Amino acid sequence: MTAARLVFVHGRAQEGKDAIALKAEWIAAWRKGLDKSGLTLPLADGDVRFPYYGDTLAALVDGSGPVPDVVVRGTDPASEDEQRFQQAVLEEVMAVAGITDAQVDAVLDDDVRQRGPLNWEWVQGILVAIDNLVPGASGASIALATRDVYQYLRNPGVRRIIDDGVRQAMLPGVPTVVVAHSLGTVVAYNLLRREGAAAGWNVPLFVTLGSPLGVKAIRQSVAPISHPSCVDRWFNAMDERDVVALYPLDSTRFDVTPPIRNKTDVRNHTRNRHGIDGYLDDAEVARCIRTEFAGP
Repeated sequence: MTAARLVFVHGRAQEGKDAIALKAEWIAAWRKGLDKSGLTLPLADGDVRFPYYGDTLAALVDGSGPVPDVVVRGTDPASEDEQRFQQAVLEEVMAVAGITDAQVDAVLDDDVRQRGPLNWEWVQGILVAIDNLVPGASGASIALATRDVYQYLRNPGVRRIIDDGVRQAMLPGVPTVVVAHSLGTVVAYNLLRREGAAAGWNVPLFVTLGSPLGVKAIRQSVAPISHPSCVDRWFNAMDERDVVALYPLDSTRFDVTPPIRNKTDVRNHTRNRHGIDGYLDDAEVARCIRTEFAGP
């Protein structure tokens, strides 16, 4: 029990929200999880940092028009690299969800057989099939999340601005627990692995919730993967119904040393099984975060 600070790193779709209110929502969800074990918050709100980049991300990668057009084109045609990335992720979601080619074809006006990166009728078919066949899942939300992850990983301007904001929440030498969600797990992992040791960051515990890091296209984009040297322990939690967090971060999908401890039995009560409330108010997740802090 040595940590003195806590940093929350949020995911996408947080634009237009008040950062203070959003931080309070995360703390309230954590408190609810602790209540299930008869525990209390072990630190003051002032010791919790919440770097907010929701409006920045939205402004940098915003698009307009119907969702499929936003996903694959935005306001300008997406590069072929971005199109390939988006399609690879969506087809992996499709495979894990057990959606067949025939089920995708069934929602299209014509029988689309070509699977090339410019065949957006096929991609749109996957989105509709996810909406129709996966309870609680939104094809549009998954595709938009994929777009934002791509922009963070491949667009230096987007990455620099977001990294600058999150970096300011870290202090050299100060024990700091980092809890990240969704896209935030990609941001936090990337920063901790690349800069943590040189910056003197001390992270006794790194917690990833609803993380897409195990998805092949994303994993390859952050390669070579390794356990951030500034991190002592890494705990990953997911709901197996969460189609953003497709896999546990284990030796098959994210083989690092020391290995990541995975919890795969979260029952996330939010509609899409991916919301942060449904992760932070899990009793085991809440206790795990708290173990690094002193307090009754």
